[in-house]
Amino acid sequence: MKNREKHIQKLIEEGEHQQLDFKFEISDSRRIARSLAAFANTDGGRLLVGVKDNGAIAGVRSDEEIHMIQAAAEMYCQPKVHYTTEEWEINGKTVLEVIIPKDESDKHKAPDNQGDYKVYVRVKDENLVADPILLKVWKYQKNKKFTKISFTEPEMALLHYLSDHPSITLDEFLDLTPIINKKRAENILINFILIGTIKMTMTSQGTFFELSDEE
Repeated sequence: MKNREKHIQKLIEEGEHQQLDFKFEISDSRRIARSLAAFANTDGGRLLVGVKDNGAIAGVRSDEEIHMIQAAAEMYCQPKVHYTTEEWEINGKTVLEVIIPKDESDKHKAPDNQGDYKVYVRVKDENLVADPILLKVWKYQKNKKFTKISFTEPEMALLHYLSDHPSITLDEFLDLTPIINKKRAENILINFILIGTIKMTMTSQGTFFELSDEE
């Protein structure tokens, strides 16, 4: 097998994951903008255009798809997402590799199905709207804001709960400590995330908080 074919075949064998997505075709610049923004906001990644979800190579069907990617990155991502492309000829079919680096300086928004611009992140093989708590964590990290923890009753209740349970949601935390409001609960979670005591996990079913493995 030629080196060029080996490169694509190796990527396909990995299957879709946090840094790799297959696209049979590009038919909606707004939708592909969510993928570009999610990769840039998370760990970077690659799109393989002309590859079906099962890994079969179908090939890019039209040059228009390349223009739609450009439109997605420059017109429908705020700010625009930088990327590079590479074309690979495999058995007479063209696979377009779109490489998106992680953006360390900006967080990118893309339109949802209603046209409202949201910050997206890549979680496993999904593009998810960033949880508001994650947005605040990013803001605190960018501003290098000093984090101060007060170990009062709500903080201790949260830590005791997580020592006996695998995770907790924001709503469950509020039920656990009804003496505090939502803003205070969010700030407690944010502070624990910032000092590495708690980590957050986003899924399509919701956002969960658990004790970090960090020492």
